[in-house]
Amino acid sequence: MQKEIQTSLASLNLKSIRYFESIGSTNDEALAWAAQGTEDLSLVLADEQTSGRGRAGRKWASPRGDSISLSLILRPRAGEADSPSLFTGLAALALVDALKQRRLTAQIKWPNDVLLNQKKCAGILVESVWSGDALDAVVIGVGVNVLAGSVPHESELLFPATSLESELGHAPNRSDLLRDVLSALLKWRPLMNQQPFIQAWEAALAFKGQMVRVWRDNETPLEGIVMGLAPDGNLRLLSNDKIVTVHFGEIHLRPAL
Repeated sequence: MQKEIQTSLASLNLKSIRYFESIGSTNDEALAWAAQGTEDLSLVLADEQTSGRGRAGRKWASPRGDSISLSLILRPRAGEADSPSLFTGLAALALVDALKQRRLTAQIKWPNDVLLNQKKCAGILVESVWSGDALDAVVIGVGVNVLAGSVPHESELLFPATSLESELGHAPNRSDLLRDVLSALLKWRPLMNQQPFIQAWEAALAFKGQMVRVWRDNETPLEGIVMGLAPDGNLRLLSNDKIVTVHFGEIHLRPAL
């Protein structure tokens, strides 16, 4: 698998790649590597994660051979550190593009999940390394349910889930998918502070025009209609006849029944 991946990614000019047959968390490895000063576009990959996690420390299942688990280290370029939340959209758009190449229409459940047929197929966890008040590095963690075995039992799910294999009716090649996700991410990166980036993100938003319920930390749930995104990637809702901006953080978004 490692040799196949290296061949597949050769054209992307990544700086360094660390590959693990099994690891606790690719994001933990990448955060430590970033703190040691590794270059922009350094990548951590694993065939299995034993302690994979999503937002708020929730467990992310990554069985051996069934999924994609990657963490990409980016050193913010000019302007990129002004809106760190855009890095989540960057990964989400890359996934949407890569799945579109496989004739799958994906949607982005704000802020960090990717859906197929209203079921979660991928999750994104963006974490940062700071030097004082300056953003020194961003780690973009991506987990994709590729084969059916990567989907946890229904009793373990907070939101319905699926795999690419289930949606396609056949098993896609993981190395090719990995290449296409990273290629799309590199394509979108120079556009992160431009209107076409937000427009593309908005176009892929799940539940746009629909009533949703949003939980923010310990606050009372907020209900509103999804209107779109602010220029910094925050969510805009129409709630009680007023536009409300929901900022990135510990957010749970669900369609309102």
